[in-house]
Amino acid sequence: MRRDDEGSALIEVTWLAILLLVPLVYVMIAVFDVQRGAFGVTAASRAAGRAFSLADSEAEGRRRAEAAARLALDDQGLADQGLDLDITCSMGRGHCLVPGSVITVVVRTHVRLPLAPAALGGGAPSFRLESVHRVPFGRYVEDRR
Repeated sequence: MRRDDEGSALIEVTWLAILLLVPLVYVMIAVFDVQRGAFGVTAASRAAGRAFSLADSEAEGRRRAEAAARLALDDQGLADQGLDLDITCSMGRGHCLVPGSVITVVVRTHVRLPLAPAALGGGAPSFRLESVHRVPFGRYVEDRR
């Protein structure tokens, strides 16, 4: 008695495609989310540095920098992620808007992996992202203190 194998190749190819394509699609989605987050963090640090350096005072600059960083992260769909903004100056606090100072802006956030359950421990798995941007405050610029 001879068995007929007609149609079994289609079933094998379908199962193989499902087993290989589903993980591949997930990895690609995760990589794209992390890349989107990297773009957002970089844009946030640059925007925050510019906003701080154009302000009239350091207090106003910090408010503007945080608003600019949040807006840049929101543009990349990262509004619900945490934001850690750190602004330092080469000449010390209170001397950021002095000619010759270098303003350093560090933005940190994280991107959660899509469809990853929090049951894996410690909350939902995520990638931590950080960007550093330095803005030199020109030597031939009016002192804003």
